[in-house]
Amino acid sequence: DAAPAAAAQTAPAAVAAPAPAPAAATGAKTDSVENPYGIEALWKGSDLVAKTVLVLLLVMSISSWYVTIVKLLEQSKTQRQAKAAARDFWAAGTVEQGAKALDAQSAYRFIVDSALGAIKKHDGLKGHIPLADWVSMSIQRAIERVQSNAQSGLAVLATVGSISPFVGLFGTVWGIYHALTAIGISGQASIDKVAGPVGEALIMTAIGLAVAVPAVLGYNWLIRRNKAVMDDVRAFGQDLHAVVLGEVTHQK
Repeated sequence: DAAPAAAAQTAPAAVAAPAPAPAAATGAKTDSVENPYGIEALWKGSDLVAKTVLVLLLVMSISSWYVTIVKLLEQSKTQRQAKAAARDFWAAGTVEQGAKALDAQSAYRFIVDSALGAIKKHDGLKGHIPLADWVSMSIQRAIERVQSNAQSGLAVLATVGSISPFVGLFGTVWGIYHALTAIGISGQASIDKVAGPVGEALIMTAIGLAVAVPAVLGYNWLIRRNKAVMDDVRAFGQDLHAVVLGEVTHQK
């Protein structure tokens, strides 16, 4: 009878033994494990060259977004100036009155002032140039100045869009070189030792593409918008040329 009694006492103990397991599982959930393959790990584990590449890509990205936003605001402002010129300038009695109706910072006001200035400066050697040609030259120069201002900054987008993938690729090649060197020195070539460093290096290429794509899209978009803006400016210049000459002829 003693043996069955001892077995009966031992069986509950054996059943109750696995009870602490949930506590261990709960403790495992509370532990925070950092991502060893993310951008933070790439920054901490990279050398000076890799960090320079990352900083350069960040500067290029900020520059491209800044230029895109600024040029978009400038184009929107010029479009509003075109509407104001169509509404206020052509309704004026004279060209000078129409110029005063425009904003002093308006590109259209600059073109009108250039035409009026050409008439006042049509003397001396310049007086040998036919007035129509002289006014046309002055208006054309003003339009070219407006176009130059409209295109300023777009070279930054073109540069970022063209070279940032190569900068990212350079960072990837550099990172893979150092990763393979470290693996060769340690003598461990298991998948877990290779995947981390190589994957971190490939992030450089992804960052380079992430910088280049918005820059290229922004450049093409702004170029198309610039074309529409400059078409309005050129049309205004042609009409202004005819009006100025007609006003001068009428005054004579």
